[in-house]
Amino acid sequence: MMITSTSNQQIKNIIKLQKSNKARREQQVFLVEGIRMFREIPQQYLVKAYVTEEWQEQLSENWIEGETYEVVSNGVFREISDTQTPQGVLAIVQQRVYQRKDLLGGIINSENSTEMTECRRQEVPCILVLENVQDPGNLGTILRTAEGAGVTGIMMSKDTVDVYNSKVVRSTMGAIFRMPFCYEEDIYQGVSWLQEQGIACYAAHLKGQVFYGYDYRQPCCFFIGNEGNGLTAELTAMANQQIQIPMVGQVESLNAATAATVLMYEAMRQRYNG
Repeated sequence: MMITSTSNQQIKNIIKLQKSNKARREQQVFLVEGIRMFREIPQQYLVKAYVTEEWQEQLSENWIEGETYEVVSNGVFREISDTQTPQGVLAIVQQRVYQRKDLLGGIINSENSTEMTECRRQEVPCILVLENVQDPGNLGTILRTAEGAGVTGIMMSKDTVDVYNSKVVRSTMGAIFRMPFCYEEDIYQGVSWLQEQGIACYAAHLKGQVFYGYDYRQPCCFFIGNEGNGLTAELTAMANQQIQIPMVGQVESLNAATAATVLMYEAMRQRYNG
């Protein structure tokens, strides 16, 4: 039967999940909306789908074969949608849980000195450390670009915007299903752990040295700070080196996602060129 009322308990829950980070954490799920993003969902993480009648009629027989879905009226769908032009499909998806070691691309520091040199280039850790990044579009873009640049994982401070915010999810264009990430209750402990794994840490800072002069072919991570205030002095002090992206004109700094992109792709360029 079609759901035609927003008083339906399932619909009430979706609206709660749309608005509340706490609700998403408690239920360990998040929402995915739109046809393209729906196609990206790993089957084992799809909890339930909600579609409009028009969208259901466009389905091929095997489109969501064996999956649980509900048909909702257009009016109800507009209430649960977070977009101005709903595409008629929304899904509840199970959250992924990653550990610190998952950020390393499968390579963990060991006493075997040949382990790192024998691994494939893309398995050499390249990690982003995000401190208090607040803009959902920035975080989503960073995840998407990180996948493209071969980054192995993303570590975030607990005050960074919720990665399961609907705007973040949309901005990732599916990378949220593939890019390992974790939040750290204490980001300083997280960074200390990275350094114990032999990872060199570079802090993006206006007073740093031009970043082109460093070798990122070895295990490394880049610190990216808050859009308005940059990195805290405490986290900056933990870096092995402060680096900056050179600029001309009157621009002082780049957007957080843009700065992260420049650094990630320099590491990728060096690794591709050997």
